[in-house]
Parts: sequence; structure tokens; C-alpha cells
Amino acid sequence: MFKENILKTIKKYNLVQNGDKIIVGLSGGPDSISLINVLDEIRKDETMGIKFDLIAAHINHNIREEAKSDEDYVVKYCKEKNIEVYVLSIDINKKAKEERKGTEETGRNVRYEFFEEILIKTKSNKIATAHTANDNAETVLMNIIRGSGTSGLKGIRPIRDDKFIRPLIETTREEIEEYCKKNNLNPRIDKTNFENDYTRNKTRNILIPLIKEKFNPNIIMTINRLSDIINEENEYLEKLTEQKYKEILIKESKGKQIEIDLKLFNQQDIVIKKRLILHTIKRLQGDAQGIGKVHIEDIIKLCKNNLGNKYLTPNKNLKVLIKNKKIYYIRNL
Repeated sequence: MFKENILKTIKKYNLVQNGDKIIVGLSGGPDSISLINVLDEIRKDETMGIKFDLIAAHINHNIREEAKSDEDYVVKYCKEKNIEVYVLSIDINKKAKEERKGTEETGRNVRYEFFEEILIKTKSNKIATAHTANDNAETVLMNIIRGSGTSGLKGIRPIRDDKFIRPLIETTREEIEEYCKKNNLNPRIDKTNFENDYTRNKTRNILIPLIKEKFNPNIIMTINRLSDIINEENEYLEKLTEQKYKEILIKESKGKQIEIDLKLFNQQDIVIKKRLILHTIKRLQGDAQGIGKVHIEDIIKLCKNNLGNKYLTPNKNLKVLIKNKKIYYIRNL
């Protein structure tokens, strides 16, 4: 049933189409090896009704002693399955120090840069990562602990940017381990996953087992259902925000300046106001990084007071000005 369940997820979210060329991030661990193995089964099974190509991408971070063995395992597996594989060997700790960033962040950046590079090189169109239902539950719990808004409760979505796909997102780690055992995949085990130095490992190894034992043995699927509900409601609110944005927009010079009708903005519900501010900033500068709750509340207060020629600078790249009954979002280049 494992194969059928993955195909069900693929069809539910329209993750894969005939003729796709998919790069699979392959670490050699249980999640990624089960992902590439089941995708290989699906594409070779004529009864599944879907044909696509697979390419593997492996990154040797050179952090653990077993890193070279992991690389060898991946290369051997791909050779046996006749799957093209690309390998990048990099000293992540050294790179992290040079860039003055955390090891996790550096590793993630390197991974996705490598995936994009192979995507272009091989003329592929999708990147499959082995995120599971457990990963999604862990992410949602971590975001709750950090005090995230509803956007953090969406968790890991099955597809992002029409390119990044997660076929295992509705599959639990227990199901994956059973599949690996049944198919004699003998995945590589990253021992650092059992060390509680990082928040995710603490969430995985301490918090979730405690909740399972003391409160809810089905907590993984419960959180995933919550995540789905939040995402559905968020999609609706995003459509409503886009509609309201068009109604209050006066003029948009992308990357330079956006003019908003002050009176119409002030008439909106507080929930929509907050979303409109973030939406406008994203339209102006591509993202809303560095814009926090306090900045949004200050902009709402500025607009409510309706004092001409008053402005805020939430960050060095952005100026929000009230003038002539308009709100000006100005990008400082």
C-alpha cells in the first residue's frame, strides 16, 4: 500500500505530471532512500499511469565520519537502479565560519543552490525532497514554541513555487521505516539525529514522544490536520487580500513605489489591514523579511491617525509615508 499511498498524495496535490524530470535530494537516510525507491517503482509500473525521469543529487557535508560511506552508498544504489546521480562534496563547517552563519542554515542554502544548479544543467523541472508528516508536525510545533503567527502553522506544504515537491508529506516515519525494511533498502542512519543539540531534535526526540505518551498517541496526524485547515483558511484570506489590494491600490511602480488609498485602507478589518501591509511590502521589494508585528502595528497606527507628511522607516530599505490622503510605500534604493 505504500506505493499506492504515495501515488494518492501525488495525484491529490498534482505533484508530478507525465514527462517531468525530477531531481531527488538523496542523503541516503530512510526518508530520502524510500522516496527515490518508491518514485522509481511508480515510474516503472505501467498500471500507475504516469511516466517521468529521475535524477539523484547528494551532498557530502563532510561533518560526520560516516559522510564518505553515505556518499558511496548513494552512488552504489543509483548505479544499481540506473539512476543518474550528481554529488557535491563540501566542508560545511568551514563555509559556515567563512560566511558567519549557522551550520544548519549554511547546509540548507548549499543544498538548494546545488539542486537549482543541477535543475538547470539537466533541464529538469521539479525538485523532490523527502519531507514527511513527522517533519511537518515538528515544524508546526517549533513555530508554535517560537510564537509564530498563523503562517507558521501552515507547516511544510506539499508543493512550493510549482517546483519543489514533497510526495512523502502525508507519510509517517513509521511507515517509511517499515517500507525500508520490507524492501531491504538498508538506509544510512545519521546518528546526529539522536543528539538533542538542536531545537528540531529536541522536538522530535523529547517533546513529541512525551505528547504521544501523556496526551495524544496520534499527535502527528492531529497536527497535520490542523496544518491543512490553517492552509485552506490562509489560501482564502490570501485571495481576499489580493482582491482588497486591487480595490485600494492607486498606483504601483514595481520595485520603486506603491500608492494606496488611505480612506479605503482604514475601512478594512484589522486582519485584512495586517495582511495588506505585508502584501504591499512583498509587491514592492519581493519579500517582507525584517517586518515584524511591531512594524505592522506602527503602520496601522500611522494610517489611523491620518496626519499628513508623517512617515515611518521599518527598515533601511523602506519608507511608509502619509500624504495627500494616500499611503506611499517607497523603496529606498
